[in-house]
Amino acid sequence: MTAIAVQAQRLLSQRRPHWSFFESFIRTLIIVCAALAVVLSSVSICDGHWLLAEDRLFGLWHFCTNSNQTGTHCLRDLSQAGIPGLAVGMVLVRSMGALAVVTAIFGVELLMVSQVCEDLHSLRKWALGSILLLISFVLSSGGLLSFVILLRNHATLIGFTLMFWCQFTASFLLFLNAISGLHVNSITHPWDQLRKL
Repeated sequence: MTAIAVQAQRLLSQRRPHWSFFESFIRTLIIVCAALAVVLSSVSICDGHWLLAEDRLFGLWHFCTNSNQTGTHCLRDLSQAGIPGLAVGMVLVRSMGALAVVTAIFGVELLMVSQVCEDLHSLRKWALGSILLLISFVLSSGGLLSFVILLRNHATLIGFTLMFWCQFTASFLLFLNAISGLHVNSITHPWDQLRKL
């Protein structure tokens, strides 16, 4: 072999991380589950009906009352619900939820790019995507916790709607996938090797 061929082979071996089938399968599962979390969270925030308490439905976007005489009546002005700080608090909950979805989308994008374009920086892209999923989890769980604190006097375990539990599941999936992604990277390629790249 010539010196150029040896150097070219050395460069190619440095550029492409060699992943086993099992590792690629685990990374693909993490990407699919993170994408599922993004879909669940998006649907939950867009629908926004999170709590049913007696004849009232509390949502991220509006507040509804239900009576036999007038039927369902919804108001976009959350200050008319009679709960102090609800209107301002829901702005915070919506903002945290929306930022969580956007951050998770960028995280999933980086995870996918690291798998498709296997180059010298694919391990860093994977680690950064996992960190973005972890940030998304913090934002999502912060929004959920803020919602529960705002409506703590009306919240019951059976009063939370399916959309609330979708958001809860999405938040949990984001956490699991972020930790799993970081763990897979640390097992297969220790952090001191990543710093050298």
